[in-house]
Amino acid sequence: MSNEIFWGPDWSELAEMDPEISQIILGELARLRGGLQLIASENFTSPAVLAALGSTLSNKYAEGYPNRRYYGGCAVVDEAEIIGIERAKKLFGADHANLQPHSGASANIAIYGAFCKPGDTVLAMSLAQGGHLTHGSPVNFSGMWFNTIGYNVDPDTELIDFNSVRDLALKHKPKMIVAGATAYPRLIDFKKFREIADEVGAILWVDAAHFIGLVAGKAIPSPVEYADVVSFTTHKVLRGPRGGMILSKAEHAKAVDKAIFPMMQGGPLMHAVAAKAVSLKEASTVEFQNYAKQVVLNAQALSAGLEKEDLRPVSGGTDTHLVLLDLAKTGVTGKAAEGQCDEAKITLNKNPIPNDPLPPMTASGIRVGTAAVTTQGMKEPQMQEIAKLIATAVKDPNSTEVVAKEVAELVAKFPAYPRP
Repeated sequence: MSNEIFWGPDWSELAEMDPEISQIILGELARLRGGLQLIASENFTSPAVLAALGSTLSNKYAEGYPNRRYYGGCAVVDEAEIIGIERAKKLFGADHANLQPHSGASANIAIYGAFCKPGDTVLAMSLAQGGHLTHGSPVNFSGMWFNTIGYNVDPDTELIDFNSVRDLALKHKPKMIVAGATAYPRLIDFKKFREIADEVGAILWVDAAHFIGLVAGKAIPSPVEYADVVSFTTHKVLRGPRGGMILSKAEHAKAVDKAIFPMMQGGPLMHAVAAKAVSLKEASTVEFQNYAKQVVLNAQALSAGLEKEDLRPVSGGTDTHLVLLDLAKTGVTGKAAEGQCDEAKITLNKNPIPNDPLPPMTASGIRVGTAAVTTQGMKEPQMQEIAKLIATAVKDPNSTEVVAKEVAELVAKFPAYPRP
């Protein structure tokens, strides 16, 4: 495509027109390049994804679906959405795909709308045990509008207690069962959930927000075969733009689409839909498969390294991209650990552990993820180094300046968004 018909982001124009915002954007780039990004929910999109996000597709109002829009002039953006849908179906082996959700929470709202009515009973992992806000928290729409029953992990193994899940399902007869979490480091047995759902006649919804990128990269088993519907975000391990997506069986396609539009969204963000399509193409490559497998290897290496430093991995380790750590042996709270690591240029988050005695905003644990550092090219040897840096920053609040210098030396060898 020639320069005459393509207009892309012009940094000089932005800097001249709005130097304040320009400096903020450049400042964020400097932050990414200057520290370790270990938030399990974050990653670095490719320049190609960023280009799609900054494109003229942002201008188009395309309420509805391809070839069924409520506005004219949608023939071009229709192509982008159709391509994205087909890529999603092929990559995940799904009957149906909807790329329009603005976020993971938007996708989840739509799933409730497609399969439940206010007051219906839903069985989901308790937020305090590793579940998600949209799985029934009393401060969220899901807990306000639906009768949510929370299941827990076994207190000894810290793995999902399927005997308890089945007992709760038989007792409460939920309309829908949710499998998926935000702070659960282990593989989820989707087949067992399917069997329990079938036993009580429930819809099985898998919220795969955290691990769908590992599924795309064939690093862990897929839930698509077992679930009626799968929701996820596109910006974690999948390495796409911020947004959501839904996969479903063919029989649920109409209900899912109607629940997105017109039930709870208007016009889709067509630049984001196109960027999702780009990320799906990237995720279909052998290179991405190698990346996804390395993400897991790195998480396991980081988990082992942190365990040696007396930061206990919940459930004894990880099968995915994230590690949940109990700081009891260090005597440091999650809140304090997050702050000290932040001073050391290590970005991670405080996180409750199962049966945490502390409130969530203090927490007894931290959560770390390896998606972003793996995108930067780091492997197991660097995970051992990172484990020592985290442990030093957590245990010794006076060490943060020294640790920050070591972090700077490490990330200089593996820069985020390396300059051409």
